[in-house]
Amino acid sequence: MRIMGIDYGTHATGVAITDELQLTVRPLTTLRHNKRGFSEAIASICSLVDEHEVGELIVGLPLNMDGTRGKAAERVAELVSQLENHLSIPIVTIDERLTSYEADQILRERGANRIERRERSDEFAAALILQDYLDGQSRRR
Repeated sequence: MRIMGIDYGTHATGVAITDELQLTVRPLTTLRHNKRGFSEAIASICSLVDEHEVGELIVGLPLNMDGTRGKAAERVAELVSQLENHLSIPIVTIDERLTSYEADQILRERGANRIERRERSDEFAAALILQDYLDGQSRRR
């Protein structure tokens, strides 16, 4: 069973996925949103879940630095609620603080220019969210 990670944003959603054994994580794609943003994101995520035979979905929850929920976290909570209406797999939210910054740093280290970083940072952030989740699971075993 594959696990998919999501870094949802108002303009783009980063997507990452594990291998079937859940040993490795890789960035998959960045979904760009047009005017239909929210509904388009839900349809695209559901399609990817089906296409890749995903059994669990991990969604980054953008908490404020003090751990409280702001507007961005409420948008993600609404996304999760809508996804739960469309998917019959477990959906888990985890704290995603600083993953976008960390993703940008990884891309810089790989020599990505500003445009490349902007195009791919969301999917790398999703990979970090998913890896954090897997790391937490392995500590619990």
